[in-house]
Amino acid sequence: MFLRRSAFLAATGAALLPGIALAADKVRVGTANLASDAPLFIADKLGYFKDQNVEVEFVYLASGTQMIAPMGTGELDAGAGGPSAALYNAAVREINIKAVADKGRLSPGYGYNPIMVRKDLWDSGKVRSLRDLKGLSIADASRGSAADSTINEALKKGGLTWNDVKITILSFTDMAAGFQNGAVDAGCVSEPFATAMLQKGLAVRLATSDTFYPNQQIAVLFFGSKFIAQRPEIGRRFMVAYVRGLRYYYEGLRDGHYYGANGQTVVSILAQYTPIKDPAIYADMIPAGVDPNGYLNVASMEKDRQLWAQLGELNGTITASQVVDLSFVDAANRTLGKFRRN
Repeated sequence: MFLRRSAFLAATGAALLPGIALAADKVRVGTANLASDAPLFIADKLGYFKDQNVEVEFVYLASGTQMIAPMGTGELDAGAGGPSAALYNAAVREINIKAVADKGRLSPGYGYNPIMVRKDLWDSGKVRSLRDLKGLSIADASRGSAADSTINEALKKGGLTWNDVKITILSFTDMAAGFQNGAVDAGCVSEPFATAMLQKGLAVRLATSDTFYPNQQIAVLFFGSKFIAQRPEIGRRFMVAYVRGLRYYYEGLRDGHYYGANGQTVVSILAQYTPIKDPAIYADMIPAGVDPNGYLNVASMEKDRQLWAQLGELNGTITASQVVDLSFVDAANRTLGKFRRN
């Protein structure tokens, strides 16, 4: 008796028998081509998706917020971005998009999205601390994004409120120009763009985000509603590959940089997949931390949700736990075994 294809793959972990070639299951994944997307790129480059008989197509979008709608319609199966107000507003409309795994957090020593200030403002002495941001223009990649909460915590650390600064929306790729032409004074800038700006003499790191908001969940892997409902078995195989990539990335980290055993390979993959090609930038940048088992900091997500509610970005009362689905990570850890930290 022949097994159904899905049952066969589930039973074998997608390892194909000699002479049997099954077409790979295609999964379309939204990405902003950021350094925190490294686990996805690693899983693609090192063949972890192929091992699970999954073919990934990466689709570029400027932010995780822009991925919500196409994940709801099924144009994207998954997305790599930050938790956002758009995720909660989609849930209010009964669009069942879920945050399913860790993609980046501000682990101690890994302040991946620092608060940067224009170098001329630093050199003049006008801005030397977070309290000096009062009255200035702060770049934020997208309203209703995780960076809102990062900026808010920075302001609180400096004794300021959201109303003490002017928020200017600029994509990460446009922030360098904004700093250069004086359109913004400071900003929450993700890597590797932050280090690129530092090396070009456009900005300095005013504060690393892990120091004022430790363990914030700044980036997640999403699964779209139709992907979860119609292709959960493919989602489980995708997650096995993703968690392998996550662990490879984790073992590339040491001392707040890519100094771990896998660091050089991680850098070479990032240089291939992201717009930043210079290995010297990666040598200086601060990566995002991750949980090597893929679990999310739901408490941090709930804290950010409460800020968006205060800012009027939310349409309902959906909580963080209601937009999280850890069943795929649970399944991957059952397959792979839990990662044991040294």
